[in-house]
Amino acid sequence: MSFIYRVHAIERMFQRGISEYIVQKTITDGEVIEKYLDDKPYPSFLALTFEDKDLDKPIHVVYAKNANDIIIITAYRPNKSKWTNNYKTRLKK
Repeated sequence: MSFIYRVHAIERMFQRGISEYIVQKTITDGEVIEKYLDDKPYPSFLALTFEDKDLDKPIHVVYAKNANDIIIITAYRPNKSKWTNNYKTRLKK
């Protein structure tokens, strides 16, 4: 499988200081916390990991997957005020 980065993902990673390494680590070793199986053209996922195993440095990566590729949609540092349960569950509005 190869990693394909959308322009949006590259821009946001650069703006947010998130490396390609941590994005790929999030996908391969992180935890999928949400699934969007009806997304088109491919199902997508939200994965979580922590930079340097530091619980104060969470990273979320949204990606889609087809038979051959993993398509990186965006990556961000989740805001603690919008998530509960160690950045795994969205707060209800």
